[in-house]
Amino acid sequence: MKKTAGILLMISMLICSQEWLHAQTTYCNPVNIDYGYCPIPNFTEWGKHRATADPVIVNYKGDYYLFSTNQWGYWWSHDMSNWQFVSRRFLKPWHHVYDDLCAPAVWAMGDTLLVFGSTYSKNFPIWMSTNPKGNEWKEAVDSFEIGGWDPDFFLDDDGRLYMYNGSSNRYPLYGVEIDTKTFKPVGARKEMYMLEDYRYGWQRFGENMDNTFLDPFIEGAWMTKHNGKYYLQYGAPGTEFSGYADGVVVSDYPLGPFTPQAHNPVSYKPGGYARGAGHGSTFQDNSGYWWHVSTMVISVKNSFERRIGFWPAGFDKDGVMYCNTAFGDYPHYLTRGNAANAATSSFEDAAGTFTGWMLLNYNKPVTVSSSLNGYPANNAVDENIKTYWSAASGNKGEWMQTDLGDISSINAVQINYADQDAGFLGKQQHIFHQYKLYASKDGKRWEILVDKSNNKKDVPHDYVELKQPVQARYVKLENIHIPTGKFAISGLRVFGKGNGYAPDTVKQLLVLRTEKDKRSAWIKWSPADNAYAYNIYTGIAPDKLYNCIMVHGANDYYFKGMDKEMPYYFCIEAVSENGVSKRSTVIRVD
Repeated sequence: MKKTAGILLMISMLICSQEWLHAQTTYCNPVNIDYGYCPIPNFTEWGKHRATADPVIVNYKGDYYLFSTNQWGYWWSHDMSNWQFVSRRFLKPWHHVYDDLCAPAVWAMGDTLLVFGSTYSKNFPIWMSTNPKGNEWKEAVDSFEIGGWDPDFFLDDDGRLYMYNGSSNRYPLYGVEIDTKTFKPVGARKEMYMLEDYRYGWQRFGENMDNTFLDPFIEGAWMTKHNGKYYLQYGAPGTEFSGYADGVVVSDYPLGPFTPQAHNPVSYKPGGYARGAGHGSTFQDNSGYWWHVSTMVISVKNSFERRIGFWPAGFDKDGVMYCNTAFGDYPHYLTRGNAANAATSSFEDAAGTFTGWMLLNYNKPVTVSSSLNGYPANNAVDENIKTYWSAASGNKGEWMQTDLGDISSINAVQINYADQDAGFLGKQQHIFHQYKLYASKDGKRWEILVDKSNNKKDVPHDYVELKQPVQARYVKLENIHIPTGKFAISGLRVFGKGNGYAPDTVKQLLVLRTEKDKRSAWIKWSPADNAYAYNIYTGIAPDKLYNCIMVHGANDYYFKGMDKEMPYYFCIEAVSENGVSKRSTVIRVD
């Protein structure tokens, strides 16, 4: 009898510990893929670290293929949730560069996927494959002679091929037609667009958008065609900054002339835990809904320490391109609806992907097993990917515990590892993280929330959606194994719903904009009780408040991202672990 009871107890514990094992319907940025480590020695003098940027996702034969900078390969996925890495070196022995590949162009022609990396040389090949899952590649052309940095190839409906490229703070983006048989240019490159930071505030260089040190860069071209219009996207003003964004210019023709869209930038995420949404690409899922994938910023150990995020995107009834980054590093649903509704999908549909699961432990009390000097415990819950807690070692048994303040309903947890004393250069395979997550109502009696003690995957931004919500006040993360260095966490982020009331509507929203510089404004508001953050929504019309800025721990914000020649509209909402307030009344600011 005792033996039977013991077996039943073990089975019960096993079932409890596996409650998280199911097909996830949500995701959370930064994307949880096995990012490679920076391969460039002099870029790692402040510490070895993971890094990538400049992502391209292409829907090819019903699967999604993700390429990005310096990964020594690429990923594919059926569902945009589970990504499989394919190891591949595209450089040849005589290509004496570290970048394999930098800011690659990826496009489909017929039944073939093609890839080309950034270069100023004349001897980089264009690669082609009809079986990229199987890593079967050959050269479409041995040397693409005109080269190009930050390239993008666009195949039009009529079968004509175009290339766009450029990465400079002195020169514009360029475009040229390419012969689809010889891959030689048809005519000369033409100028497409040059930044106008004298007019558009968001295009100014620097964290504070003040053109300190350098003039702004334009880079990362990507072309999307929708309803007969050509939407040429570009990244600006610099990959190191929170305001790194993708703008768009529009034309009736693939090589212009182009006019900036009134709503700009399109992809913009200057606030929140992980910031930045520049130099990316736009693609459709298998149901026909639009998405935008871009670069997210860390830039601590090196300016080019970055990650990847993606967001729902689309075009409104007036043909205005948008990307919804509100709550853009919180859990979102991967699907928006059935294919029949994709063509008429709206911004509200894109906003509807937010799960409503709130962050439960922002700046809440933390206890830890140990701390490395200079990396305190509360860095793990301060909603800043640039800061992190580090244990004194990477040993099994190091742990951290977060107190939610009250019993709450937990739906998901994201564990963001940081690189402290990492020992790797370049892409690593066969490395992995192992850990256990525990939950408790009283901090004394613990149950296993997630058990990844046998995990063999590299999960630097692991995101676990629970099968069923769990009621708890405390969450504890225990290290079992990390790939290298010390056990360090930039964000242990617990998502769900508190058991209190959502904040009241924010009062007295003020937007101070003067003739001195109409690209900028000082935004102020009366603090709301029990709010830990605020979302400022802004746009070019009351029904086009397409950009969102999340602000933590303050009741003002210096917004420097406007077109000086246009009026803007604003509203604001308060955010807490219990939910989101009603939005304030929309105001117009001339």
